[in-house]
Amino acid sequence: MNLYVGNLAYSMRDDDLNDLFSVHGTVDAARVIMDRIAGRSKGFGFVEMSDETAAKAAIEAINGTEVDGRDIVVNEARPREPRRGGRDGKRGGDRGSYKRDY
Repeated sequence: MNLYVGNLAYSMRDDDLNDLFSVHGTVDAARVIMDRIAGRSKGFGFVEMSDETAAKAAIEAINGTEVDGRDIVVNEARPREPRRGGRDGKRGGDRGSYKRDY
């Protein structure tokens, strides 16, 4: 089961997230999403737990609790929606229609 964890402190790292959830069961993966440009956390992450019962127990136990001064949000992650690129979903716009008059 994949869990979304939001409102994380910017100092939170993957290992911290793993430690927080491993109390409730085996964590397969824990990842804090990082901003590539700033090099810091975006304030949310994902935790994968193979045991659904343990994952639901973790949601119940951790959701709304204060971690590093912030009340974190934990719930079941929704599937990622396809990304749209460019204008109106077209990558790079309409490049072929430009005509030069020389």
